[in-house]
Amino acid sequence: MVNKIGNYEIHSVQTGLFKLDGGAMFGVVPKSLWNRSNPSDEYNRIDMCTRAMLLKGNGRKILVDTGIGYKLSDKLNKIYDVNFSQYTLEKSLNSLGLKMDEITDVILTHLHFDHAGGNTYYDEEKKLKLSFPNATYHVQKEHFEWALNPTERDKASFFPENYLLLDEKKVLNKISGEFELDEQITLLPVYGHTPAMQLVKVSDDDNTMLYLADLIPTAGHTPLPYIMGYDLFPLTTLDEKKYFLNEIAENKWKVFFEHDPHNETGNIIQTEKGFMFSKSTE
Repeated sequence: MVNKIGNYEIHSVQTGLFKLDGGAMFGVVPKSLWNRSNPSDEYNRIDMCTRAMLLKGNGRKILVDTGIGYKLSDKLNKIYDVNFSQYTLEKSLNSLGLKMDEITDVILTHLHFDHAGGNTYYDEEKKLKLSFPNATYHVQKEHFEWALNPTERDKASFFPENYLLLDEKKVLNKISGEFELDEQITLLPVYGHTPAMQLVKVSDDDNTMLYLADLIPTAGHTPLPYIMGYDLFPLTTLDEKKYFLNEIAENKWKVFFEHDPHNETGNIIQTEKGFMFSKSTE
C-alpha cells in the first residue's frame, strides 16, 4: 500500500502478528456477532497485527508506532501467540529501502506494549538500546505521566523498558493536546482507551488519512457499540467514535487500521444501519 498526501508518501509497515482474546477485544458485544468478522481460535483469541505507518517526505522519515518488539518473556509470547515468521519491523523497513537509523521521528500513539515495544531492544550484552538512534520520539505528556503510574487495571499493558530510556536519553518530545507536527501532520489526543492516546491525521487540500490506533483497532470495530473491554473509559470512547466516524464519513477521509491483519486502509460510510467499513476501490 502506497498513498501520497501532500509531500508525504504513506506506507504500511507490518511489524508482526499476534492474538488477543476476542471477548476482551469486543467488550459487551456477543461472540455470535463479533466472530463473524473476527473468527476466534480454540483459545478464543482473534488474529491481530501490529501495523505501523511510515511517512516519507519533507526531509523526514516518520514512523507511527513500533509494534511489540522482541523483549517479551517466553510466557507472554506464548499467551499472545507472537509471530515474526512473516513480518518484522526491520524486514518491512528494509523492503522500503530503509534502515533503522534512517528514521528521523517516531510518533507514539500510546505506550502499551503492542504499540511501543519496538522502541528499544537488548543488545548481545543484554544492554538496553534505542532501536532508532537518530529519531525524536513524540508522545503526549499526559499519557507518558500515566504510563509512569498506571492503575492496577491497566499496568499489565505498560513495560517501562519500552519508554524510560527515551526520556533518559532526552529523545522524547512530550507534547500537550492537539499538536501540528507540520502543516500536513496533526496529532489528535483521545481519552477513552487510555488517557491521551493520539491519533495521527495526515492531510492536504484534497485528501486525509487518519491512523486510528486503538480507537477503532480493526474494521470489525467500526460499529459504535463495538468497543474494547480494554478501554478504561468506554463511554468516552463511544463519544469519540461518534465524533470521528462522522468526520470520516462526511469528509471522505481514508482510515488506517493498526491491528487488522486483513484490512490496511479503506473508507467508512454511514448507512441506515450505522457506520460501515468499505474497502477502497482505488
